Amino acid sequence: MLELNTTRQPGGPPPPLPAPTPPGTEQQAEGAGILLQISMLVLAFVLGHVLRRHKIYYLPEASASLLIGLIVGGLANISNKETSIRGWFNFHEEFFFLFLLPPIIFQSGFSLAPKPFFSNFGAIITFALLGTLIASIVTGVLVYLGGLTYLMYRLPLGESLMFGALISATDPVTVLSIFQELGTDMNLYALVFGESVLNDAVAISLYRTMASVRSNDSSGQNLLLVILSFLETFVGSLSSGVGVGFISALLFKYAGLNVENLHNLESCLFVLFPYFSYMLAEGLGLSGIVSILFTGIVMKRYTFSNLSEKSQHFASAFFHLLSSLAEAFVFIYMGFDIAMEQQSWSHIGFIFFSILFIGVARATNVFSCAYLVNLVRPANRQIPMQHQKALWYSGLRGAMAFALALQAVHDLPDGHGQTIFTATTAIVVLTVLLIGGSTGTMLEALKVVGDGHNGRLGDV
Repeated sequence: MLELNTTRQPGGPPPPLPAPTPPGTEQQAEGAGILLQISMLVLAFVLGHVLRRHKIYYLPEASASLLIGLIVGGLANISNKETSIRGWFNFHEEFFFLFLLPPIIFQSGFSLAPKPFFSNFGAIITFALLGTLIASIVTGVLVYLGGLTYLMYRLPLGESLMFGALISATDPVTVLSIFQELGTDMNLYALVFGESVLNDAVAISLYRTMASVRSNDSSGQNLLLVILSFLETFVGSLSSGVGVGFISALLFKYAGLNVENLHNLESCLFVLFPYFSYMLAEGLGLSGIVSILFTGIVMKRYTFSNLSEKSQHFASAFFHLLSSLAEAFVFIYMGFDIAMEQQSWSHIGFIFFSILFIGVARATNVFSCAYLVNLVRPANRQIPMQHQKALWYSGLRGAMAFALALQAVHDLPDGHGQTIFTATTAIVVLTVLLIGGSTGTMLEALKVVGDGHNGRLGDV
């Protein structure tokens, strides 16, 4: 587009003023952008229903939503409307973390089946805490060594560990939906679900800790301080979330809100408590994700039973609806932004070796943690090798890794952040489309299909 020359020449006439924007044009553009977003959401839900109805597992709903975003974003990229469309529909990590992620995480905690989750709580904590730490460090160290040996684009150790932390965030929405459709062992489902829910929170805490260490130029001598900082953030966030959950339980138990004419007040307060927990933790410099997750677990266990029957139906339906909308929108949003963003494809080697290193790190994580868990479990409650392989395969990367990679673009110097973002983008698309689409085949090959309620729950 040609730009008007607005510099006034000495003694010459004043420069022409830019043409005024016709009234209502900006509102019309915003309306068109919102219409585009709603249309893609409608298409994603209708397509998801058709795929479920015809039991087409090689294109799960999350993959379909991502593809819709990629296609529409690609069409917008080659049209002459690219600039205006980018303004309508741009992935902002702040919007993701503040508005889209909280309802998804809260619903994850709120909808947990308590018996399988808490029966396997020791194993879940082992995979989520120790396993994520192992995967993060192994990935970061391998990426750093790959740079030193000229296999791939070289990153400093601190930035390599930041990449390891962000890419260790798994997002098995696609895998879990297929688990439910096909019916798998309840222990396997609990392990994958529980690990993924806690893993997101751990990955965010690790990323922030690594970023803080890098910005403070800390050396390896402060490794103990790094671990203590991470544990302080995690335990503080957990305590904050549990505390808010118990306060809500006491309020609803003794405030007498479950009477006929106070249903609206009761429902409004119940909906507000999760966001209060999230914002409280963020305001204290803790992890809102960890906080709202444990608020969801506590509120389902202790607060939900104190609601009136009508408010219970409303709360369950409301959070399920909000979570479904947010999940579909996240994948559309992500696909659209991937197609629209400037990618740095000059470092293909970095992408290729990162994918290999992530597979190695995931295997190290799963098999080492399963070995430790099996050491303390009785022989009849071991995690079988088929379940370990399914756990390894279900380590998809999704919206959390993508949002943290966008944050890395701002946190890291030019070139480094963009390379990490492009590599993360490629990994997300590859895992969601290819691994997500082949999950049904994997489950059948491992012979873990159709035994959804067989097997006993583990103690650890």
